[in-house]
Amino acid sequence: MKKKALYKLESPYREPMVIYGFEFGDEDGEHSCAIVGSTRGDEIQQDFICASLVKRLMNVEEAGAIAPGKKILVIPCVNPYSMNIAKRFWSMDNTDINRMFPGYDQGETTQRVADGLFKAVSDYKYGIQLCSFNLHGNFEAHVRVTHESHISQESLSIADAFGLPYVVSREPTSFDTAMLNYNWQVWDTHAFSVYSQATDTLDPKSARLVRESILRFLHSRQLITENIPGGSISTYIDERQLVQVRTERAAGFLMRRVQPGDRVEKGDTLATIVDTLDTHVKETLTAPCPGYVFFERVQPMVQQDMICFMLVPTQD
Repeated sequence: MKKKALYKLESPYREPMVIYGFEFGDEDGEHSCAIVGSTRGDEIQQDFICASLVKRLMNVEEAGAIAPGKKILVIPCVNPYSMNIAKRFWSMDNTDINRMFPGYDQGETTQRVADGLFKAVSDYKYGIQLCSFNLHGNFEAHVRVTHESHISQESLSIADAFGLPYVVSREPTSFDTAMLNYNWQVWDTHAFSVYSQATDTLDPKSARLVRESILRFLHSRQLITENIPGGSISTYIDERQLVQVRTERAAGFLMRRVQPGDRVEKGDTLATIVDTLDTHVKETLTAPCPGYVFFERVQPMVQQDMICFMLVPTQD
């Protein structure tokens, strides 16, 4: 294992910000897979998963189980400045590094950071990013593939190698064009976004599940020779198939009754919205169809017309 400074940002007021990467395998080998952790300051779980992956790959390498001629790169944290002050976006101007790719080395600060990172990872055959969602909540662990070009369909066909419960395909929107996942594909990298159950808290059980899924993928691509047992048969779904459950009439405390992975029937109670002054029930959120809970909002208070749950519908 070799720890390497991939990008350094000087600061007039504090020590430089350095993005570190950990290289495994043949230093001069094929750039096989790059794994990127947190790009945002609140992505604690994503950083933790990559840090534990570094330790796990150290053991794999010591056992001689990195495939000959292959190189794997792990970058646990891209944005230590924001993580140090528990701020989701860039601390100075509130911009999002994951909306700045492929970056510009003469641009604004976050454009320069994105450029420095992308130069380090753009030529890898496979790219895995540990992501968080724009909604504050917990997911069933899954991998997503965004359709960008001819390479996307091939990426989708091998995404079940992670052995996660779901593989989600999605069509890109305008803001996707400035994200790492999308730009990886422009440069012909097979790109995967992997979601853990938590973001700004530590969930060791979910972290272990995601870490082992990445190792399972590396084994399936013949990058490591250690066989990783376990995993599940993935269900493929299109993001547009997910059924949203929103608050309709009321705002208040969200009292959840279910969690990701739970099976629900049509009409089952998912949550109640209770008044913030006397806790009387203002609204009951029910399942509009049978299925499985895919996402739950974890904010304790909600407003009218907020997405509180997403369901994977079933036919029965």
